[in-house]
Amino acid sequence: MSTWLITGCSTGLGHALADAVLAKGHNAVVTARDAASVQALADAHPGSALALALDVTDPAQVAAVVREAEERFGAVDVLVNNAGYGYRSAVEEGGDADIEKLFATNVLGPVAMMKAVLPGMRMRRSGAIVNISSIGARICPPGSGYYSASKAALEGLSGSAQKELAPLGISVTVVEPGGFRTDFAGRSLTQSAEPIADYAETAGKRRKENDTVHGTQPGDPAKAADAIIAAVEAERTPGFLLLGQDALSAYRATAAAQADEVEAWASVSAGTGFDS
Repeated sequence: MSTWLITGCSTGLGHALADAVLAKGHNAVVTARDAASVQALADAHPGSALALALDVTDPAQVAAVVREAEERFGAVDVLVNNAGYGYRSAVEEGGDADIEKLFATNVLGPVAMMKAVLPGMRMRRSGAIVNISSIGARICPPGSGYYSASKAALEGLSGSAQKELAPLGISVTVVEPGGFRTDFAGRSLTQSAEPIADYAETAGKRRKENDTVHGTQPGDPAKAADAIIAAVEAERTPGFLLLGQDALSAYRATAAAQADEVEAWASVSAGTGFDS
């Protein structure tokens, strides 16, 4: 039995993961900005679940949640940084306050959570951190520049953390989901206040009023939850995990196109050194 601390459990992947973790007999600290939205999970598992309010941008709440988790269950064995949200906007359209809030939640929030649990994990020389990213970090769709950038930043931090923490017995896994049937593209999705007409055919097509994807995504959150648990419990936990056939296909296509461009410009890239 291990103890999982999962952020953003009110709906979607976070809720599905918390439900699956508890069903497998593990302890789970289930969190959301409104603790009442996750109380049913705790009520269904009174001995192994703890529902707590958590805004990952609030340092006091981050510290309090980790402290309460350790007091109740002794340790946090697995941290899942799932809390986050999407933002649609052409790069030029992005509001400064909106961008700051997005990065505070999607990047600095997970960093705060990692820093809060790592002292205990280092002391025990064991633990797992799972950072939920997005295939958007790879494919960078029009209209998702800021969201893609926030997830790319999280992946960069995770990559360095992997190398720093592996010798201490702590794994770090980046998860890149494709489209899953959650509330991500519905209630949880925000966008710039003032669209610019010149971007109507690019970023504009992906604004909420023009996007018909919500409710038809191919991914099953319950299956994603099982995949994440399997990865964490594997003898060799992966550092990178794609979820969804759409994510797998998009990753392969993007990697192939990038490799082709690298080779097309290889002589230029290699020719920038001093002449001997």
